[in-house]
Amino acid sequence: MSYQHILVAVDLSEDSKLLVEKAVALAKPLSANLSFIHIDINYAELYTGLIDINLAETQHQAMEASQKQLQDFADHAQYPIKHTLVGSGDLSNELCDTINEHSIDLVVCGHHQDFWSKLLSSTRQLINSSPVDMLVVPLKD
Repeated sequence: MSYQHILVAVDLSEDSKLLVEKAVALAKPLSANLSFIHIDINYAELYTGLIDINLAETQHQAMEASQKQLQDFADHAQYPIKHTLVGSGDLSNELCDTINEHSIDLVVCGHHQDFWSKLLSSTRQLINSSPVDMLVVPLKD
């Protein structure tokens, strides 16, 4: 199968560099477009109303910091990156929206193999909702 646009879902950890390297290795021979995405938590969903904080400003600062880190991954890739995207909210919903909006045909994501990741895996959630092929890369802890 010849992929045209590969999306790498990164958590901005050092482990994400492995995902970037795998995606570049796939994209190069296909001359495929390559994009990165990071989904932040939505701070407004966590807010209980007990403290007075400016959630919009906090969310904006977090997204700016994430965008900067994504650009660092783009620089590390040494391959043209079409989009560096930052979203917030539900991981599956945000990824599915991005897949449809940007005509993605392969998603590359990582899966930690520690105890908590086996119980609370976001990768399993993605597999169950993704409308396109996925490459799940095991990440050692």
